[in-house]
Amino acid sequence: MSTSLVLSERPKRRPKVPEHLVYEELNGRPLYYAGYRDVLEGRKTPEEIRGSSDIQAIVVGAIFGFIHANLDRRKYWITTNESGLHLKKGDNLSNDIAIFAKSDVPVLRGKYFNVPPKVVVEVDVKVELPADEFPAREADYVFEKSARLLAFGVERVIWITTHTRKLFVATPNDPWTVQNWDRDAPVLDDCVLNLARLLEEEGIVWE
Repeated sequence: MSTSLVLSERPKRRPKVPEHLVYEELNGRPLYYAGYRDVLEGRKTPEEIRGSSDIQAIVVGAIFGFIHANLDRRKYWITTNESGLHLKKGDNLSNDIAIFAKSDVPVLRGKYFNVPPKVVVEVDVKVELPADEFPAREADYVFEKSARLLAFGVERVIWITTHTRKLFVATPNDPWTVQNWDRDAPVLDDCVLNLARLLEEEGIVWE
């Protein structure tokens, strides 16, 4: 009598994602740069996925320049370059543009900011969004991150989507709004952004 032995295959382990591919931590979970799987499988380098697109880089730069020119820089720090914001353990966010009251940040520490900015401006989405955690994908992420920022004490979140050419504004006490970006959007104090006008003045166009 012969006995056959059947060996069941062990489930393949998911490759561990290195820390340098984590874009931010939101509500206790890591979110990875869009395209991180291509890096894990050797099709791309980390530098290829961590950089901004030309559209995002130019739009962020134009908005930063506009805010820098139209706010009282004696009162505010205006940061860019994905400045880090530490809310608590498991909540470490990146911001395209953040505006801090200088009175809240009197001394720099060489670490992530740990106080809420007055205003956060984001352009597009740079993270991989798993369908089981974000069924509506970008919309879920934008809403969840905005809500977390407001709960931390941010007074206004402005989110710009270059594909749909929309501008989303979230504040703690008013209804959140989505509007075309040719509408005026208050930023802070007397600074009001009209993105369509700014892009036209800067000569920014894309396909």
